[in-house]
Amino acid sequence: MTATSAARMSRLGWIGAGVMGRSMCGHLLAAGFAVSVHSRTRAKADPLVEQGAAWCDSPREVAEASDVVFTMVGFPDDVRQVILGADGVLAGSRPGMIIVDFTTSRPALAQEIAAAAAQRGVTSLDAPVSGGDIGAREARLSIMVGGDRAAFDALMPCWQRLGKTIVHHGPPGAGQHAKMVNQILIASNMVGLCEALLYAHRAELDPEKVLASVGAGAAGSWSLSNLGPRILAGDFAPGFYIEHFLKDLAIALEESRRMQLALPGLALAEQLYRAAAAQGYARNGTQALQLALAHLSNIDWAHR
Repeated sequence: MTATSAARMSRLGWIGAGVMGRSMCGHLLAAGFAVSVHSRTRAKADPLVEQGAAWCDSPREVAEASDVVFTMVGFPDDVRQVILGADGVLAGSRPGMIIVDFTTSRPALAQEIAAAAAQRGVTSLDAPVSGGDIGAREARLSIMVGGDRAAFDALMPCWQRLGKTIVHHGPPGAGQHAKMVNQILIASNMVGLCEALLYAHRAELDPEKVLASVGAGAAGSWSLSNLGPRILAGDFAPGFYIEHFLKDLAIALEESRRMQLALPGLALAEQLYRAAAAQGYARNGTQALQLALAHLSNIDWAHR
């Protein structure tokens, strides 16, 4: 497959219509691409069908109708089933196709999929994203890609409809490793953000003024600017589920052990998020860590 031939591919497939996937697929539809779609829960894909997507009953049917198939699902086991399963994307593939997995998953699984795809003359890219629901809605995600460079270049018109920062990191699995770096950075940053807001609360500071003051300085971050206001507003709806973040942190810890790295900050953040899930916040957004940490200091954040 060459970049020139891939660039002529116009029939897209999309699998997964969750918090981020629905917005991402919607951007491709709005750009005029023909899209076939499948989601485990049909109702989640209804807005995409109303926007012009063609519904398919299985990942295999999506592949049979597409030149490029994008997947955005929840967990590595979902990725394996959707792509490698008996009724999965590869089962319906043909030589020259491209598969792109946007799911944050295991680097080793990305490598396994790439090898299995190559045996069928198919190219597979791992392309996890960062930016949450806001980045997905506003098409300004950061996209981290591993796999064939020619396929990456050929899909630039699609990448540009979805994100603002698009980087090819290397061979299969490299995109997933880059995403682990991203998640490690976020994990400890979120602990710091929540603890800082608890400190401001106990010190009887105006939290809105605190965010305005520190956000413009060296303490500024994406999490502070985007999730800090949500925390203050008591908005813990998921832009990114805690249960999915725990999956990512587990992969990062697994990879760090394999590489013989000691990452105590990551381990602590994972334990705190595990506590948040145990307190019932697994299906809340990552900012709900605030509720779990507030509980440690006997602060009722919801009624402060």
